[in-house]
Amino acid sequence: MIRLDREGDLWVATLDRPDKANALTADMLERLCEIAEEARAAKALVLTGAGKVFSAGADLEAAKAGLATSPLWERLSGALARLPGLTICALNGTVAGGAMGMTLACDLRVAVPGAKVFYPVMKLGFLPQPSDPARLAALVGPARAKMILMAGAKVPVEEAMGWGLIDRVVEGDVVAAAHELAGDTLAAPPEHAAAIKALIPRGGI
Repeated sequence: MIRLDREGDLWVATLDRPDKANALTADMLERLCEIAEEARAAKALVLTGAGKVFSAGADLEAAKAGLATSPLWERLSGALARLPGLTICALNGTVAGGAMGMTLACDLRVAVPGAKVFYPVMKLGFLPQPSDPARLAALVGPARAKMILMAGAKVPVEEAMGWGLIDRVVEGDVVAAAHELAGDTLAAPPEHAAAIKALIPRGGI
């Protein structure tokens, strides 16, 4: 239920479970971890979803069975954050819950209009993934991070762009928009792109 398309040096990983709002199972998370770890061979990695929702987070039944607190979430976000190439989360719709981790770990976030961003850990009684609060606060500031994590705010992407959480809201094909953003990186030697990325301070962990 994770589809990987390799277009030369651009890899596109698609969450492909649209009938379940791309809710993540343990197998899907494991596969995403593998892709993120293998993507050191790519110059750019794009994460997106099939259908109208990027991801509702953990599959409900899997969450009840322990997936909500699995170390796989942190393994995934850590692998994404360590990649030397450009990482882009192309939000084809709303992102919620545990799926926020991979979104925050990417270098850039683009989204379709009308999508929302929320992370209802307070309401559900879970702690966020360990590195997520620092990454979130680095993007939006401590108060707005608390609005999302503690007040359960559902933030429209248009507002989230003003906060610095979303980098661009695009009409139409978000994957095509991500491809365009990755153009200069794809055209450069990987060592050059990695060197530039290493010079840019990254907030959070």
